[in-house]
Amino acid sequence: MTNEQDPRDEIVTHLPAMRAFAMSLTRNNAAADDLVQDAIVKAWKNFDKFTQGTNLRAWLFTILRNTFYSSRRKSKREVADVDGIWAETLSEKPQHDGRLALGDFEKAFAQLPDEQREALILVGASGFSYEEAAETCEVAVGTVKSRVNRGRAKLVELMGIEDDEPLELTDSATFAVVAASAQPRKTIA
Repeated sequence: MTNEQDPRDEIVTHLPAMRAFAMSLTRNNAAADDLVQDAIVKAWKNFDKFTQGTNLRAWLFTILRNTFYSSRRKSKREVADVDGIWAETLSEKPQHDGRLALGDFEKAFAQLPDEQREALILVGASGFSYEEAAETCEVAVGTVKSRVNRGRAKLVELMGIEDDEPLELTDSATFAVVAASAQPRKTIA
């Protein structure tokens, strides 16, 4: 059995000094208490990284300081929106649009001949070059190019896509609503 004391038992002796240091950094009692608590939690979780026999106080103060500056950097990226005004301007396009369009695509894709589906998967989805796809399918490069071209044309036909039609997943009415809700609202003073 070793005579050395567990350094975790020594943490309590450093709490008053840690709190004073935290107070000097935050200038707020509640924030200082939270900072000390966060630092102790981090230290406790990472005690396996503490080298026995080194300065525990310095190690704890380093964690406290780093925790403080990390939270400061994080707070600079956050937006205070206590009245919810900023949140009211945010909008998100409905997720069902993508699922519906994907469902339509899957139905059309299933109607393609096997060779065209295979070519589209290799070249379009998997990123193979025409040469790699031709080698995989054991056919000529021109055959793969032809299958891809005919497969794309058949998908356009099956999905009813016009030449001048935008390939947006969101219809124009939904897009207008999302765009309008993103505009800042006028307030009456």
